[in-house]
Amino acid sequence: MTEIFSYTACRQLSQMFLAIIFFHSSEYVLAAAIHGRSSVTLKSLLISKNYILAMFFSFVEYLIEIIFFPGLKEHWWVSNLGLAVVIIGEIVRKTAIITAGQAFTHIIKIYHEERHELITHGIYGLVRHPGYCGFFIWSVGTQIMLCNPISTIAFAIVVWRFFAQRIPYEEYLLRQFFGSQYAEYAQRVPSGVPFVN
Repeated sequence: MTEIFSYTACRQLSQMFLAIIFFHSSEYVLAAAIHGRSSVTLKSLLISKNYILAMFFSFVEYLIEIIFFPGLKEHWWVSNLGLAVVIIGEIVRKTAIITAGQAFTHIIKIYHEERHELITHGIYGLVRHPGYCGFFIWSVGTQIMLCNPISTIAFAIVVWRFFAQRIPYEEYLLRQFFGSQYAEYAQRVPSGVPFVN
């Protein structure tokens, strides 16, 4: 039981808590800065029941493994790689939000608004959905950082599945809004989520 208070656990869990706090608070702050505070709700924190359940499962896995298999958490190169992946995911996602500005929302727009423009420059010139790409990288990175093998695989599958369903719907709407301009862009630039076109 003393493993829970070990240097390894304190470092990995504090990095995880800081990553979660930074991710969600910065999402909210950026949404408020871009869209105005009155337009932003707590949904901009991006915390859902499924998300809480996934994070709960990952912490349960962490606690079980650090108590019964503490050596599993001592692979510092894995944990440090996970931290680097978390940072990369943050950079990709926040760059997407800042680049898109008013065009970036946490809820898929089903109606074309006058200010809604197709963003194809900056990070959007590399991937069509850098916000999703960044979140995918970030979420899997959090589990690599904790040296959680089960949650790493589970997060990769669950988050990928979520985006594999969401991206085609969003792409359908974007084709409706921007027509051949979007079709040409989609042919030229990958989605940013593996095996999702």
